[in-house]
Amino acid sequence: MNAYRWLRCLTLFLFAMPALVSAEPYLAVRYGMQCSACHVNPSGGGLRNAVGHAFAKGSVAAQALPPGWSDWSGSVLDQRLRLGGDLRSAATRTEVSGQPSQSTRGTEQARLYADVQLIKDRLGVYLDQQLSPGKSVRQEAYVRLSTSDMAWYAKAGQFYLPFGWRLQDSLTFVRQLSGVSMTVPDKGLEVGMERGAWTAQMAYTNGPGKRRSDAGHQLTGQLSWLQPWGRAGLSMAQVRAPGGNRDAWGLFAGTTTGPVAWLTEIDLVADSGFPEGKRRQFAGLLEANWLMAQGHNLKLGSEFLDPDRRIGNDHRVRYSLVYEYTPIAFAQLRLGYRKFGGIPQNAVDNRRQAFAELHAFF
Repeated sequence: MNAYRWLRCLTLFLFAMPALVSAEPYLAVRYGMQCSACHVNPSGGGLRNAVGHAFAKGSVAAQALPPGWSDWSGSVLDQRLRLGGDLRSAATRTEVSGQPSQSTRGTEQARLYADVQLIKDRLGVYLDQQLSPGKSVRQEAYVRLSTSDMAWYAKAGQFYLPFGWRLQDSLTFVRQLSGVSMTVPDKGLEVGMERGAWTAQMAYTNGPGKRRSDAGHQLTGQLSWLQPWGRAGLSMAQVRAPGGNRDAWGLFAGTTTGPVAWLTEIDLVADSGFPEGKRRQFAGLLEANWLMAQGHNLKLGSEFLDPDRRIGNDHRVRYSLVYEYTPIAFAQLRLGYRKFGGIPQNAVDNRRQAFAELHAFF
């Protein structure tokens, strides 16, 4: 099957699914909302709540839902059980100078979400199960205790850590350097609060990939401030382990100028787990999201990574241009191009990449 036929069939398949387009941080910035306004998880991402479903149906897509498709809210059993899912499928072509181009296609991600209210608006159990690619993997599984208005909460189990923007693209330099993304859960305890314009989270965990019996721990925290002009926040993460300590600090902010929503993040890391001793690293992100028309978003991204600040010619850059089309609240098409650079002697780190992705929620 050629690429055109594959893309056409996949488009028809996704448009037939009862799904919801995924939110990203720029939408929260554009509409002046906290992440918890639309998601069951207090720190954002994953399963949507009732407000998130209503927002996706009425504020994101280019066209209204067909008759009979708008009743699903994700809630069953008298709102005691909330269900959801996530599917991403993509075709990617990568070009490296002096090497044959490589093409891949298939499912990038298939997930199921569930939230059970044991005591309504007070005590719940949350599950995020990744079904594909590969074998089934549990990403999040925790118990959450909260006040009825979510002003204060605590959760225990396995969850994603609070650090910087919860970006859909886990391969951005800021997400790779911080080690915190929606593909790297950790086990422990998190407490948080949302009081007016302020939100804060603090997590004490084993450290990603570690077992409870392993020595060491990770402490991760975040504080953010929401204002009419946008938001700003500070993140920190400290890893204490026999193999070397690691300290990370992040600053992130977002605002709007007319139809453009801006995101920026700067992360600084000091890692003593290298053979030569402590290595200081830096990563930065600047992203613009232009609302060209309802359902049409153009994303432009610029990234910088310095993996060792003692070396003057080892930096890396990545530039992205991504068009996102949301025809209805059930599906999104993403077409993108990325250019990598910064290390002249390394052809792989100067590659070019084009992709087409279809994304759906239910």
